[in-house]
Amino acid sequence: MRRVSVPDYKPKDHLVQHVKAIKVALKEAISPGTATCSYPRERRLMPDCFRGYILFDPELCISCFSCAFICPANAVKMKDLDGRYYPAIDYAKCIFCHFCIDSCPEGALRQTKIHDVAYKDLDRMLTLPEEMVEPPEILREDSATVEYLIEDDLRIKRKRKKDDLFPDVPRPPRIELVSFLVNPENCLGCRICEEICPQGAISSDIEDGKMKLRLDEDKCTGCGLCVRECRMDVLRLGRRDGK
Repeated sequence: MRRVSVPDYKPKDHLVQHVKAIKVALKEAISPGTATCSYPRERRLMPDCFRGYILFDPELCISCFSCAFICPANAVKMKDLDGRYYPAIDYAKCIFCHFCIDSCPEGALRQTKIHDVAYKDLDRMLTLPEEMVEPPEILREDSATVEYLIEDDLRIKRKRKKDDLFPDVPRPPRIELVSFLVNPENCLGCRICEEICPQGAISSDIEDGKMKLRLDEDKCTGCGLCVRECRMDVLRLGRRDGK
């Protein structure tokens, strides 16, 4: 069995190695080459489109159910509040794809840069519409923002300021839509469209032994629920200006 021989360092070699170690330490102290963010004292700079905690504006919601229909994780549930249906989000299921925000025609749902909300148990992760109007209580310990720069190598840039967690993202352009009767002869008289309309824009009565639908364009918000539920292609969405 051979023993590992101990290298024979000369005093000069020891001195050279110590000088190299001191140079590395000084370099790291003055201009660190690490890419580490000291969270929560530092917070990484996130883009304005960061998919974080979601806020809700009930004044803009038209109860179109688009957010609930498109959610791939079944995390959005519509809750009845005084006859209007508003979204509630179960963060135990949410995968933060933000399809709900992208599909909202009125911009009632809004993204934030909040990504570290704590809950006491799973039941409280179901966030009701009234709880989404205002952001949760925020305890911030950060005093600097870290930005990652990728050029020839990976570097970080520190700024002595706090990142805005609520970016001002412009609302999507509004296209005025309204439901139209396109094939009234196909109607079966099921009245599902009348029952499901959250605005009460659809009514019906009997004329000459036949049921006739009526649409109030002034009440219609273009949510499309009636069109989505009608299996006989009686109704169709179109632009209010006819273009």
